[in-house]
Amino acid sequence: MPLARATEFIDIRNLPPVDLIFGQSSMMAVAREKLERIADTTVPVLLQGESGTGKDIVAKLLHARSNRSNCPWVKVTCPAIPNSLIESELFGYEKGAFTGAYATKRGRVELAHLGTLFLDEVGSLDVSVQAKLLQVLQDGGFMRVGAQESRRVNTRIVCAANGNLRQQTEDGSFRLDFFYRINAVTIDLAPLRQRAADLPILIDYFLDLHSKAYRLNPKPLSREITSMMQRYNWPGNIRQLGNMIRSYVLIGSEETLVADLAPAAPAGIIPKIDLANPISLKEITKAATRDLEREIILKVLHANGWSRRKTAKWLKISYRSLLYKLQESKVGALPAGR
Repeated sequence: MPLARATEFIDIRNLPPVDLIFGQSSMMAVAREKLERIADTTVPVLLQGESGTGKDIVAKLLHARSNRSNCPWVKVTCPAIPNSLIESELFGYEKGAFTGAYATKRGRVELAHLGTLFLDEVGSLDVSVQAKLLQVLQDGGFMRVGAQESRRVNTRIVCAANGNLRQQTEDGSFRLDFFYRINAVTIDLAPLRQRAADLPILIDYFLDLHSKAYRLNPKPLSREITSMMQRYNWPGNIRQLGNMIRSYVLIGSEETLVADLAPAAPAGIIPKIDLANPISLKEITKAATRDLEREIILKVLHANGWSRRKTAKWLKISYRSLLYKLQESKVGALPAGR
């Protein structure tokens, strides 16, 4: 992103509803409480969570809820900028600082003066750059590349990480002092697989969003597909869900969703076991067998163009047995008469 286009002004009306962002899970309730307590302060914040859990949206909400909301919000996707350019991108440079520096340029730290600087995937930053950012955190001081005098800014720094920064401090790829500076407050975001109760409202939100964007009117998702989604592991989290619903809106067929969900619909062959009470080995084994059968049937259905009769022949079972197993496994949303 060129420096001239790095600055944004966040309109909270363009963000998803707060109740949708945080949902009903206990982990997200803690995240919401933290955000509401510290939004209108200047403390640095570290957002932690898997890729696709909504760290970018929460960072924007943090800025929009602060007293800096009318000032710039500047995002830096750290891995997207080569190490050879990151210093000049962040801190700017003076005319003549290097070949091609024909004019003075302000860096993103400076562009975020009085606003918020969002460092996404901060764990990828080189330790030398971390040291320079540490100075900004300590007293707002920095120097443009090629400058002789330091400058000062009043910039709030919010960072996001999808890896283990503490582990990086142990292997030397992340400065311990910088780590302690950026996580004055840490907000942990839950993966989507731990937010199954939120899936229906998230699905409705993305259906509405993409239907309006593409001026289409798809059918609501069936109960069977929603149930499959609630059992899915969601390695790409909310971003993956949004992309999946967009595909459904454009194509208009639940077969596309079944094809995406089927290979990984069960979290594993062994079901979750609640050890708080005595368990039945017979019931657990039966459930595991049913889940495994379901996964195999869905894969063979997909391979045979969703034809039930072909699938029954491939699996060497009767057509009636296949229909019974589909009903028992609560697999729906397949084209009728096939």
